[in-house]
Amino acid sequence: MSKPTPRIGRVEEISSTANPRIKSIKGLAAKKNRDREGLFVAEGQKLVTDALEKNWTVRTLLYSRQAVQDTKLQSAVEALAAQVRSRGGDVLITNNKLLTSITRKDNPQAVVAVMQQMQTPLERIKAAGNQCWVALDRVRDPGNLGTIIRTADALGAQGVILVGESTDPFALESVRATMGSLFHIKLVRTDEIQFIEFCDDWKKQGGSVTGTHLKGAVDHREIDYAQGPQIVLMGNEQSGLSDALAGACSSLALIAMDGAADSLNLAVATGIMLFEARRHQLRIGNDIT
Repeated sequence: MSKPTPRIGRVEEISSTANPRIKSIKGLAAKKNRDREGLFVAEGQKLVTDALEKNWTVRTLLYSRQAVQDTKLQSAVEALAAQVRSRGGDVLITNNKLLTSITRKDNPQAVVAVMQQMQTPLERIKAAGNQCWVALDRVRDPGNLGTIIRTADALGAQGVILVGESTDPFALESVRATMGSLFHIKLVRTDEIQFIEFCDDWKKQGGSVTGTHLKGAVDHREIDYAQGPQIVLMGNEQSGLSDALAGACSSLALIAMDGAADSLNLAVATGIMLFEARRHQLRIGNDIT
């Protein structure tokens, strides 16, 4: 029995914001529509290239004919469009005004894509090797979340676990702030009860959970993060870790500060904690599993 012929995406020219396909794409600005469709919008040639390299599904690629008149850029975008079509995605050739209406930016990128969301189920994560994960309790700010995802990618973390009612990682602002790192690491979403049960299993498997807390008893620099797989757990921007999550930690750390400021931005605090954890882990070699 012969295999079915793979679908080749269609090419269509659209210039009106009233077009039904454009209205549907613009509707992805609302979280309820992203959740229902399992789709999201990403902008920029680099982000789309990164997504394809990591085998994310691009449903629709849009590009502005005006913006790609430069010969080199036109060649690159047409090659990207051909790759999307070969994988079954459609290509819409449009204009700057229409892309502005989708991205809500006066000077939009030449390329915008509608992609299928990808997430990793919590139960697939096992404590093994020299892993390090970041977990965020009810993170609210999309810029913070995007920056944390980018930082986790840069420092070699396996992924980011979102606990509770967090901002949507697939919101345009979050995706934009990741600068493509969204496609390089694993993303998990769970609730508090499931995460606490997961932490119990993680610790039984030899892993540790280090949370940050104003009542932390240990200087963040004094923890030995090289003793088994790590989860770095960060609290909500306003209220910090919930009592239940603090109770699930192996240790509670206080970030050492020498200045007059009494608090840090969540993305900065996460970067400090993650850097320290990875600094310890990388001392014992580069065997990251």
